[in-house]
Amino acid sequence: MLCCMPGVAFVPALLVSWSSAAFIISYAIAVLEGHVEPLVPYISDTGTKPPESGVFGFMINISALLGVITMYIRYLLIEKQNESSHFVRSSCNMFSLCIGLMGCIGMGIVATFQELAVPSVHDIGALVAFGSGVVYITLQSIISYKSCPQWNTYFVCHIRMAISAISCIAFIPMIVFASQISMTKIDWTPGEKDYTYHFMSAICEWTVAFGFIFFFLTFIRDFQRFSVRISTEIHED
Repeated sequence: MLCCMPGVAFVPALLVSWSSAAFIISYAIAVLEGHVEPLVPYISDTGTKPPESGVFGFMINISALLGVITMYIRYLLIEKQNESSHFVRSSCNMFSLCIGLMGCIGMGIVATFQELAVPSVHDIGALVAFGSGVVYITLQSIISYKSCPQWNTYFVCHIRMAISAISCIAFIPMIVFASQISMTKIDWTPGEKDYTYHFMSAICEWTVAFGFIFFFLTFIRDFQRFSVRISTEIHED
């Protein structure tokens, strides 16, 4: 099905499906193994202990790579559209790409340095991933509005901005509640100390994560109109 999509639409489609599978599969394994409670664990909690840790690390690293590819193609797409329309500065487009790539690096850190093994590095990676991700989708929403009506419909722009707003709103309490937790653990049970902070922060974390997924889903139609051609020239001396 992905191969039948026109242009390069299969790239964001693959990113969305792979990332969703990464979250769902690692969550299912962690719950079935009894490593986490089914009721809203942190995303990282579902990838801390083996065997789910291997699945989580592998799949999230692939998601980060797919994110890099998607963001770079999006950058090229805007540059190409901007040649005729001049709706955004090239420096703004480049800045958005750099912020997005920072988020992908943060994802790689989260996948590589697990929560209980190196908590400080893991937390920094998560902060970079979520923080940069929220800024990236917000910038992309603004750029989308600037490209209307030639390259985007206002309906799509409204959806992107709504997702960005929800993600931004969820990101702030995610950090605030997480900062109130006084211990690093994954086996939370209702009623214990700091459980409420953990529960509220985890809800916000899942909201932001799936906000990213739904946002990239809106790229599919844009990518259908765009194809990348790579030509290799060999010169003889």
